Amino acid sequence: MKTKILYVEDEPFLGKIVKETLENQGFDVELVVDGAKVLAQLDFFHPHICVLDVMLPHVDGFKLAKQIRILCPHLPIIFLTAKVETEDILMGFESGGTDYIRKPFSVKELIARINNQLMLQRDNPKASMEDIKLGSIHYKPAMMELTVSGETIKLSSRESEILTLLLTGGEEYVDRKVILKTIWGDDSFFNSRNLDVYIRKIRGYLAPEQGIEILTLKGKGYRVVYRKK
Repeated sequence: MKTKILYVEDEPFLGKIVKETLENQGFDVELVVDGAKVLAQLDFFHPHICVLDVMLPHVDGFKLAKQIRILCPHLPIIFLTAKVETEDILMGFESGGTDYIRKPFSVKELIARINNQLMLQRDNPKASMEDIKLGSIHYKPAMMELTVSGETIKLSSRESEILTLLLTGGEEYVDRKVILKTIWGDDSFFNSRNLDVYIRKIRGYLAPEQGIEILTLKGKGYRVVYRKK
């Protein structure tokens, strides 16, 4: 399987050259020129690594990295930027970046850094959560895959994040506001309604396994209950 790179670059000419060069080296590259469209691509493309320009239209690259980090906690993020101040580099790492390349850069160096980040992730036992098994349910957080009664479902980033929060909550309930602020960044009415939709979808995925249930604790949040057969 090809390594999937989400490449965020608002300079079309540079983006085209880098994308084509990476593809010639065997990578699968999704080029996004508008930072406002990046989060939506996470749901559809499921990248193994993100190469992110800092100076983007509509959204600051550092702020965007923080949002990506919430949705994909273990996704390597390489920043591309012309900023050279130490404060900028520190801000990049604090916002979730795992590596940093100054512009102008060579694609050869970028490829070396991409391969290094992927190697570090593979060698780090904490880079991905352990699989979770409950009855006929087998959930692979790193792959964002849920298998129920032999049928495998490819989850979106947000479905996976919500399910991970629910399944790692133990016997305690998971606070609704915590889910909203973790996934969406705030607990607005609009986001609250979106959460309701995702909870219904996840309940539908789990329905074939009769021993598991997502309980709604009114005014509090959710708790996953598993009754062994």
